[in-house]
Amino acid sequence: MSQERRYSFEFFPTKTDAGHEKLMGVARQLAAYNPDFFSCTYGAGGSTRDRTLNTVLQLESEVKVPAAPHLSCVGDTKAELRTLLAEYKAAGIKRIVALRGDLPSGMGMASGELRYASDLVEFIRQETADHFHLEVAAYPEMHPQARNFEADLANFVHKVKAGADSAITQYFFNADSYFYFVERAQKLGMNIPVVPGIMPITNYSKLARFSDACGAEIPRWIRKQLEAYADDTASIQAFGEEVITRMCEQLLQGGAPGLHFYTLNQAEPSLAIWNNLKLPR
Repeated sequence: MSQERRYSFEFFPTKTDAGHEKLMGVARQLAAYNPDFFSCTYGAGGSTRDRTLNTVLQLESEVKVPAAPHLSCVGDTKAELRTLLAEYKAAGIKRIVALRGDLPSGMGMASGELRYASDLVEFIRQETADHFHLEVAAYPEMHPQARNFEADLANFVHKVKAGADSAITQYFFNADSYFYFVERAQKLGMNIPVVPGIMPITNYSKLARFSDACGAEIPRWIRKQLEAYADDTASIQAFGEEVITRMCEQLLQGGAPGLHFYTLNQAEPSLAIWNNLKLPR
């Protein structure tokens, strides 16, 4: 946890040309803060494969910030993954976020030749050796599909030992859950930086929906205060900014090796926290 800190922002590929142009504007705004990289998500079952590829290549070539595509193994064959890896390597991409990925509705339990993120990490290492810096996901409050916390922790450590260089967590609102997770993982032999994923609070209904789906717990005191604000967007945003800034202060003071902001393709909420923390530019 003593390595130099790094800060990054995450986007999702848009469905329209207008949305894409807006995203590039957001990316240029965030690029002025000199983040270490931008990451770009990959839809369930590879459903945004081409849009992810195009977005990443444009971020890398035009916005001039290193881009890290998400790559999932659900729904993709080894041949398809091999082709994507070759395209990214040829484009000068140096970092990949390696995930199992979400199952599209109706797909069933498994699809593709690789079942788990650890399999994907091993495959990327076999195909490209150490060319890519590999990020993996971590779940301080447990993956929503895990059997139990112990099994999830063991799976995470197995994924790390398969060849990961660092990890990014699912977002959370309790700093203690992060520190406890990292401490437990280190006792099992995990020795890579685990960067907290940060979700700015701007809209309560969307946040509640996201959190229920991904297993991120909204503490009761936060939930009740957000409910009390109802449709008062300004109060929700001001309260959310204060809560997340305080949590980030706790994380950094406790030794977290950086922050990864889930931007939802917006600049201002993440930058408000960045500026409050007086992070380097």
